[in-house]
Amino acid sequence: MSTSGWALLCAASVLLGFVLSRWAAAHRQPQGPREETAEAAEATFATLHVAARAAPSLRTGLNRGSAREAVRHLRALLGADAVAVTDTEEVLAWDGAAGCHRGHAVRHARAALAAGRPLTVAGDAAACGTPGCAVRGAAVAPLTVDGRAVGALAAYGAEAGEPLVRTVTELARWVSGQLELAELDASRRRATEAETRALRAQISPHFVYNCLTTIASFVRTDPEHARELLVDFADFTRYALRSGGDLTTLADELHCVDRYLQLERARFGARLRFTVEVAPEVLSVPVPFLCVQPLVENAIKHGTALCGGAGRVRVVAVDAGCEAHISVTDDGLGMDPERARALLGAEPGDRRDGGGIGLSNVDVRLRRIYGEEYGLVLETAPGAGTTVRLRVPKLLL
Repeated sequence: MSTSGWALLCAASVLLGFVLSRWAAAHRQPQGPREETAEAAEATFATLHVAARAAPSLRTGLNRGSAREAVRHLRALLGADAVAVTDTEEVLAWDGAAGCHRGHAVRHARAALAAGRPLTVAGDAAACGTPGCAVRGAAVAPLTVDGRAVGALAAYGAEAGEPLVRTVTELARWVSGQLELAELDASRRRATEAETRALRAQISPHFVYNCLTTIASFVRTDPEHARELLVDFADFTRYALRSGGDLTTLADELHCVDRYLQLERARFGARLRFTVEVAPEVLSVPVPFLCVQPLVENAIKHGTALCGGAGRVRVVAVDAGCEAHISVTDDGLGMDPERARALLGAEPGDRRDGGGIGLSNVDVRLRRIYGEEYGLVLETAPGAGTTVRLRVPKLLL
């Protein structure tokens, strides 16, 4: 999540704690200033603690499972006899006594959704006819995501006075904020998956053609080598086209790089030299899927291939405390720094720079997963080769 998103979440939580603690303070017996300050601080802490326990489930979106996990914490925040969480069609979760009112919660929620604002339910509208039922009123507030009503929060109690209405309204806004963040997370995941699919689609048909042509050239002269190259090609394509999560281990990513380099060396022969130097401590570090191989591909395509395939590619991964630092270096022609910036800024589908999409794709995914400060760094100049650096945290929080 971006810094501004976390700031918004923290501000909303603090505001909720302030509102609820002030409401609680207004209903306590008068005390000395020091005792009142201590109790207000304790009430704020308790509120934030309960809100923090409700947040993780809400961050998965509004559904039956998340509502059931969150509803008891929401009731603790409200101090109501019973609390209902609904979508636009049904009650997703209910907590507390007065189950006789559960059947009316959807009707109450729909009224609030139709009005587009919090409502109170009292009198005959709140009565259920059950002997001994203590509920005489309810406060209901809409839950919204991106301006769209998705459900409602309803609190039931002996009365639906102004304090309860204000509290339900503020809590509904906080819940809506969590649901907004859940939608943002889902959109971010969809975007990342789309970027990964785009990167897979960029596996050059020319690379596949060149590999198969190279392998075919060894079938008669060196069938054992041809067999080994076929296995390398199968390993590479299985990894590059696999279905799975956005993250893999650095060890798996480097295995893919090794297979790719073996295939390219079979094509260019001894003219292409490469070394891979890795600290054992970073092999298990989680990294974005296909984050190193595109850098190696660009090093060969923009570096050594332009020199007839002659040159050296060096991949280094070192332990840097809480991070792993990875670099890919070629001793090819290099490029003007402005062109390097253009490669990183290339949009999907933009082929003007002859394959820089891999670089821009990796750069975008690193920033999206870890934050803006984790983008690629290019060091290059005409005639001086190119080094691409990336760093990843060892632990993804």
